[in-house]
Amino acid sequence: MASDATEISGRSKELQEVLNYIEAATLAYDAVEQGRTMNVGLLETVHAILVRGTDADTEQAGRVRTSQVAIGSPTGAIEDARFVPMPPGVALGVAVQDFTQWINRSGAARDPIVAAAMAHYQFETLHPFNDGNGRIGRLTVVLQFMTDGLVGEPLLSVSPWLEARRATYQEHLAQVSATGDWNPWIAFFAEGIAASAEDVAHRVNRILAVQARYVQILQGAGARGVIRDIVDALIGDQVITVSLMSDRFGRTPQAVSPAIQKLVDLGILSGPYGTYGRQFIADDIFLAVTAPPGRVPLPDDPLRHETNDEPSRL
Repeated sequence: MASDATEISGRSKELQEVLNYIEAATLAYDAVEQGRTMNVGLLETVHAILVRGTDADTEQAGRVRTSQVAIGSPTGAIEDARFVPMPPGVALGVAVQDFTQWINRSGAARDPIVAAAMAHYQFETLHPFNDGNGRIGRLTVVLQFMTDGLVGEPLLSVSPWLEARRATYQEHLAQVSATGDWNPWIAFFAEGIAASAEDVAHRVNRILAVQARYVQILQGAGARGVIRDIVDALIGDQVITVSLMSDRFGRTPQAVSPAIQKLVDLGILSGPYGTYGRQFIADDIFLAVTAPPGRVPLPDDPLRHETNDEPSRL
């Protein structure tokens, strides 16, 4: 029983972090798409959402740090750290403001890959928050690409590629600080962007194939009405609730709830999950979005319920 409780707790914690990231990223992407400029307030809002309900949800959540941090210290002591960012205070606040102004220079004549590499180095060097700097720093890469017009939709994510090469990634950042030579870091970063773009293409192909398979399942079941609307929405929202779909389509919870249950019965959704049993997951699309690079199912691979696989990430 204890091991079962631990597993459930672990899945709930992972789900909370995923939901937080989806909400935080969506807010940031929407802001840029609506023409808002990236500013410190937006970064702080993103951070507050990212750490909500996690161990990092402390009094430091949602604001530029007010305490000193040390990176890569096995003992936690500053003198043993691999890197010590600038101390908190006015200078850090000004530096973060300068960072956002660099992001917003969309009219400047600059190579967007080189500019994003330089900005990402600057953000990680500042380490403006007590937790979540890696995730936010990689999120700002996409935001800068959107600002510079390099991508129209926030599909690209360099996070998995960098996470798989964490030691090399950190070494490149450290070498820029130590030597002032940007070339190795920018070349490494550009390699990651190219690999990530190819990875996104694989994910999109799988998502479109899954969506087509969902439609076939609904046709076979004779499903119509709001259940079709919900399935169409799953590409953008792999984690849904009755209230979210009710608001989205202007239908009552009494109309939406049985439609969601029908999708569970058909194997399109799994759940409910979460403390109050409110979340339902489109496992196949969720997996296509979150699977590590190289492990994204192929377009023609069967759906999870067709192989009797249990959801492994929730």
